[in-house]
Amino acid sequence: MSDPDVIVAGAGAAGLWCAEVAARAGARVCVLEKTSRCGTKVLASGGTRCNLTTTLDAAAAGRLFGARGERFLRPALRALPPAAVRARFEQWGIATVDAPLEKVFPESGRAIDVRNALERAARTAGAHIEVGAAVAGVARTGAGWRVELADGTRRDAPNVVVASGGKSYPLTGTTGDGYAWLAALGLPLVEPVPALVPLLSPAPWVHELAGIAVQEAELALCDASGREVARRARPVLFTHFGLSGPAAMDVSEPVARAPALEFTARIDLVPDRAREQLRDAWLARAAQPGGAGVLGALNDVTRAALPRRLLERVVAQARCAGDARAAQVTREQRHALVEALKGFAVPIRGTQGWDKAEVTAGGLALSAVDAGTLEVKAHPGLYVIGELLDVQGPIGGLSFLAAFATAELAGRAIAARVRV
Repeated sequence: MSDPDVIVAGAGAAGLWCAEVAARAGARVCVLEKTSRCGTKVLASGGTRCNLTTTLDAAAAGRLFGARGERFLRPALRALPPAAVRARFEQWGIATVDAPLEKVFPESGRAIDVRNALERAARTAGAHIEVGAAVAGVARTGAGWRVELADGTRRDAPNVVVASGGKSYPLTGTTGDGYAWLAALGLPLVEPVPALVPLLSPAPWVHELAGIAVQEAELALCDASGREVARRARPVLFTHFGLSGPAAMDVSEPVARAPALEFTARIDLVPDRAREQLRDAWLARAAQPGGAGVLGALNDVTRAALPRRLLERVVAQARCAGDARAAQVTREQRHALVEALKGFAVPIRGTQGWDKAEVTAGGLALSAVDAGTLEVKAHPGLYVIGELLDVQGPIGGLSFLAAFATAELAGRAIAARVRV
């Protein structure tokens, strides 16, 4: 393709969406993808089911990115709220369905259908896509931008969109190439770290709980001083290496940024019951005839919500004898049991790293980007979208939403420049 109006570096979710928007508006678009196919990471997402957005509205979704991310994404989510993402996929022939935890999946349950729809829409709109075209760098020219390829060739265009993704899931081709390109331009970067990644625990007893899932849980991540640094109410899964599940993965960024430090995950195993309710339920159960044991009383107090293996660890954490009778438990022990249920302590040391991370935290500092167009300030014609930006939300389709919404704004801005 000769003389494109814009070169998009990266044919992932953000790159393909941006290419479709710009090409549909009349821009001549060339997409360069270093791997042999488009959207490899899309294919791996959501357990190959692809949680493509959220059922939340734009305002509620925006708040999940934190105050700084919410402010930056406000124009993008106004331009493309979650409902509009679903509507666009419906136009492309992909019906969507609601799922628990505010998730949205393709009705087929197949990530490949999402990837195919994105690629087909971009090509139908007129975008030219080249696979096996690895970008090696981006540089300014007198007339715009030059993209240097790994094979030594060069491509010029007045506009360039950097959509090469972060460093998570490197086997899919997202190896963080774009960070070096941006750094070479003197742009400010926040150190990229793995995010939405399982947590490691050094405690053997945690590993022995592998396979236990607590569907209704609230996890508070605390540093060595006991200060809470993150909190999330979502399911928790105990594993042979530590903790996984949405709650653990959603609070992983602080751990990834300080892997040598000690953290503690304090899990509320019964968030629907207050401490006073648990205490009163215990006293009522202990007063009943029959001499219930500690484990049996705990099972009743928690409404049989937790497996016996986990209850045994609750008893151990409270330093209470497992074979004691409920009526024999002292006031101090009862308090410790309630505290263990409301703040079950799991030591945390590090994460599973890039290979298991769903997204990247960090990237291009948001202060360097125009939130209304995704154009890099002081670099006319250069746009950065998707995971390369220092903005990150929790599990639940938020990463795709941010990728699509930032791509939407960049595509519109490029089309407007081309028309001028």
